[in-house]
Amino acid sequence: MIQSINRQNELLESDQDTRNSIDVADRKSQSNSYGQVLKASSIIGGSQVVTMVIGMVRTKLVAMLIGPSGVGLVGMFQSITGMAATIAGLGIQTSGVRDVAAAAGAADERRIAETILTLRRVCWITGMLGCLILYLAAGFLSQMTFGSLDYVWSIRLLGLTILMGNIAGGQSAIIQGRRRIGDLARMRIVGAIGSTLVAVGFYTWLGIDGIIPALLAIAAITLAVSSYFARRVPVQKTSISWRESLRQAHGLLGLGLALVWSGLLTMLVAYLTRVWIAEELDLHAVGIYTAAFALSGLFVQFVLQAMGADYYPRLTAVAHDPAQMNRLINQQTEIGLLLAFPGLLATLAMAPLAIMVFYTTEFAPAAGLLKWFVVGCMGRVISFPLGYSMLALGRGKLFATTETIFNLFHLSGIWIGLHYFGLSSVAIAFALFYLFVTTVMLVTTHYLTRFRWNHAVIELLVWMIPVAAIVFLLDGWLSPALSASAGVIATLVATVLCLRHLVTCLGSQHRISKTLLRLPGGNWFTRGLNQA
Repeated sequence: MIQSINRQNELLESDQDTRNSIDVADRKSQSNSYGQVLKASSIIGGSQVVTMVIGMVRTKLVAMLIGPSGVGLVGMFQSITGMAATIAGLGIQTSGVRDVAAAAGAADERRIAETILTLRRVCWITGMLGCLILYLAAGFLSQMTFGSLDYVWSIRLLGLTILMGNIAGGQSAIIQGRRRIGDLARMRIVGAIGSTLVAVGFYTWLGIDGIIPALLAIAAITLAVSSYFARRVPVQKTSISWRESLRQAHGLLGLGLALVWSGLLTMLVAYLTRVWIAEELDLHAVGIYTAAFALSGLFVQFVLQAMGADYYPRLTAVAHDPAQMNRLINQQTEIGLLLAFPGLLATLAMAPLAIMVFYTTEFAPAAGLLKWFVVGCMGRVISFPLGYSMLALGRGKLFATTETIFNLFHLSGIWIGLHYFGLSSVAIAFALFYLFVTTVMLVTTHYLTRFRWNHAVIELLVWMIPVAAIVFLLDGWLSPALSASAGVIATLVATVLCLRHLVTCLGSQHRISKTLLRLPGGNWFTRGLNQA
């Protein structure tokens, strides 16, 4: 009897040890997953900082070499090629990332090779069609844009940038789809450096006459750099017929057309917003709006692009498993809030100062708009991981439908607000727009994968939303100096809390956690964490 009891106790202890081991393994797995999200974000984010600095240097040098008229001419050409590239691209880069990532997630090397070959062929076909369309439409575009036919051959030559850009986009999709984040970051940096050297070289040599050669050379360098890094991706040799490639391309184009539609709607909203502001108010008001909107998006776009580079292919790779998808969506939302909230709160607290630093005193009214845009940007961070669920699942029609509804809602808010309440209502409409988007995306994602925010995300929102609301309202209660001071203190406290939560996600053995431990009082960040 005693032996039997002892044996049962041994079994219970063994079972408890097994459960403890599983719990520790689960925590380590969770920490590793959060670490992967953060690592990818930091790599892409770092490359974006470098490319942004290089871009600022290039802009300054180009402005000095060809002057305002030259910069304006470059802008005109880029607006033509940008629209043409959006239509000719057919959303292939984004849908290509999905198809490559899905094949990689299935660990099917033959399928990966066939998907990549199909992607490359489709990029060549659509690129050549885009080049041909721009060649044929050059006269019409020259007349509409410049009021003359003087730039017909310039526009026709720029058609080559559509072809090279499409092929380069396909190469980039291969790199991102295989989640080679380091190569993606290096590709962007090398491309930015090469583009800057070529542009400055041509403008120094030819002045304003170097614009077309410079734009062509930049496209060629982008293609060469992307091709180099794409060749580093190991791909099994395969051979399939063009007919089979075209059959496989049906999925690419189906989702791609939905993405093109979404992109065109976004450009239409931006265009109509400026037109309506100019009609209801004046060009000065357009400048105020543009300044506030550009500044609000500067930081959040940096965070979202950094997150999205790895998140989209990871989500696509587990699209067959709703539970895995929901876990990734929650993790990405959590990391996104932790990374973005301190910066957004600081912008809220110091909106007038930010406008003064980046612009001039003439743009002071933009500070009020900036605060509402920041509120909308917080909605972007929250809704961003939800939006990728439809793309990862290949639900192109649903994506196009929701995007149409969202943009119609946004346009309605802008028109009504401008007509009855003035310029500030445009920024308020943006905040309400993302509240609407987040609500609809929560319902849609729940329908697709039974998704719900987990406790960690809800916990963050419970304290972040009230803190943001208080900082938003401070300048209505206090003097500008006191409001800014209180906002800065709130930002510092929020930053510390975000770091504590981030360390909780990563675990005490992550290098960020170890770095914080070396700081005075750093033990607080890892207090209560399992040291295993």
